[in-house]
Amino acid sequence: MTASGWMVRSGEGGRLFDDFESRSSVAIGWNEIGDLRKYSNDNELRQAYVEYYGNAKLGRTANTVAMIRKFRDEIHEGDLLVTYSPELREYLIGKDKGEYSFLPPDNQVGGYANARRVEWIGKVSRDELSQASRNSLGSTLTIFRLSEGVLKGMQAALEGKPHTVVQAPGEAEADLIELSEDVRSRSHELIKDKIQSLSPDDMENFVAAVLRAMGYRTQVSPRGPGRGVDVMASPDGLGLTQPRIKVEVKHRNGSQGAQQIRNFIGVLRHGDNGIFVSTGGFTKEARYEAERAPHPLTLVDIDDLADLTVDHYDTFDIEGRTLLPLMRVYWPAG
Repeated sequence: MTASGWMVRSGEGGRLFDDFESRSSVAIGWNEIGDLRKYSNDNELRQAYVEYYGNAKLGRTANTVAMIRKFRDEIHEGDLLVTYSPELREYLIGKDKGEYSFLPPDNQVGGYANARRVEWIGKVSRDELSQASRNSLGSTLTIFRLSEGVLKGMQAALEGKPHTVVQAPGEAEADLIELSEDVRSRSHELIKDKIQSLSPDDMENFVAAVLRAMGYRTQVSPRGPGRGVDVMASPDGLGLTQPRIKVEVKHRNGSQGAQQIRNFIGVLRHGDNGIFVSTGGFTKEARYEAERAPHPLTLVDIDDLADLTVDHYDTFDIEGRTLLPLMRVYWPAG
């Protein structure tokens, strides 16, 4: 069987890098689950995880359980194990000795109980690796499988050989751009997930928050039948100055069709600008109806809303940031 390679993070910020080296081990936490060998299948392991750590975020639960299982089942004797020190910018490389153990409290590796024995064979500076390998190693997952290219690059660096993969001029930059686009795409989808999880009432308040971030004052209509318009926005907040914006918000109701657009057009008057927000999207007929509306009318789907959120998040007020907390991520400019 061909040996695989695995990254095992040494705690937050690489704080356990020295412990991993001195103890000839790699280790992970989730101690409350106990000895991983006592769970005969994935379902039992997942149930134990949920019992001790909860199940508030289903995606995170599935990812964490998968990493724990990889640590127990998929790493084999002879596999290459790698851990990283952000402070030293060094990768510590070794071979798994085929020994998983659950350590007692007085013998844990930096407080981590689930451990595997490793024979360390050397260190490689991050600067010795190709840009493609560095990009691949950028994942923040606790455990992940290393690609064949990364393994070859590390092996070559350990042996003091030149890189086996030579990138053409501009290729490293292209790799970085591709990775950046991947991160942006993932971020966009995660923001959409957060927007989709808002309640209908919160959704209306969130749309109002986006408009306030764009420089308008807003009023959210009270709940009740026959209100027609969910959010009003204008420079003065009273609708006495132009532009006067009326907003309809449909959340999780599926695609909006031409009839819904015609109904909304019916509440627009001279001097009004309309915005129809639908997180379920619009049919082709609905978009055609909006284009021929007698008043300015803009359709905003969930992709548009996510883009507006990112574009104007710096000017979000406290209410908007509470509804959708985001954090800034810095990326190399070139």
